Amino acid sequence: MKKLINDKNNIVEEVVQGMIKAFPDKVSRVENEPIIIRKNKKVNKVALISGGGSGHEPAHAGYVGYGMLDAAVCGEIFTSPGADKVYNAIKAVDAGKGVLLIIKNYSGDVMNFEMAGEMAQAEGITVKQVVVDDDIAVENSTYTVGRRGIAGTIFVHKILGAAAEKGYDLDKLVELGNKVVKNLKTMGMSLKPCTVFTTGKESFEIADDEVEIGLGIHGEPGTHREKMTTANKFTEKLFEKVYAESNAQKGDRFAILVNGLGETTLIELFIINNHLQDLLKGKEVEVAKTLVGNYMTSLDMGGFSITLLKLDKEMEELLNAEEDTIAF
Repeated sequence: MKKLINDKNNIVEEVVQGMIKAFPDKVSRVENEPIIIRKNKKVNKVALISGGGSGHEPAHAGYVGYGMLDAAVCGEIFTSPGADKVYNAIKAVDAGKGVLLIIKNYSGDVMNFEMAGEMAQAEGITVKQVVVDDDIAVENSTYTVGRRGIAGTIFVHKILGAAAEKGYDLDKLVELGNKVVKNLKTMGMSLKPCTVFTTGKESFEIADDEVEIGLGIHGEPGTHREKMTTANKFTEKLFEKVYAESNAQKGDRFAILVNGLGETTLIELFIINNHLQDLLKGKEVEVAKTLVGNYMTSLDMGGFSITLLKLDKEMEELLNAEEDTIAF
């Protein structure tokens, strides 16, 4: 394994320090904890927290800041942060209006975030949650009950973050978050596995001429494998499945995310986006917002995912609201 690291047992701490030193005007941390927080704590608003295992950068710490998250809790590589870490994040950013936890639907994340919420509520802090399950590929796997949460989570951060800045209360944010999740559909594919920095091993094995359709962001199994073909054919395959789940009608407006998994170049992602836009035009729907890039990665995995978010007027307005974060 050739990776630019020092001590494999100290990776997350070095990442947290490096991020803060790079963006001292935007983020800080909870002392001695792997928790990235907004530089200037906003008072009189609901605080938003997300997080999970490291290895998906810039998610989630890259989305801490004005208009998005108030804190991100960083677990070890591909490992959910402990409930005590999430609890400390809640204590750090609570501003008296309650705390909303945005949780990707993985069993460890859900368990630890829920436990932390219960701990905080025992101390009088109101805590609620929105669970993101946008991955349409696999349901009820070893890692989840229901569908997995993947790259579409970024849209949840953005829309709910903007709503919190506008003064939405906790109940209204939960209602909005569940509406966004209902309209959010993602599916991905991988050309090659990632190398897990802490073990030096690849997350799965695959033949040089094969790809895995529908895999998860930790290398969890997808639906099946296929032979390598062109970018357009893979784009069509993922698009048709995601679009079919969106219950779209002519004239609907969408936000789309073409997300790289770590190794995939922008050249490839823009080629994918080029065909994706044509496919959407062929369905006679409108693209209101396009994101292309590495928004939620899987270390150095080769591959991409496509996210479609069917918008209403409220969601579109909030999606386009001002933000000031490292990565959005």
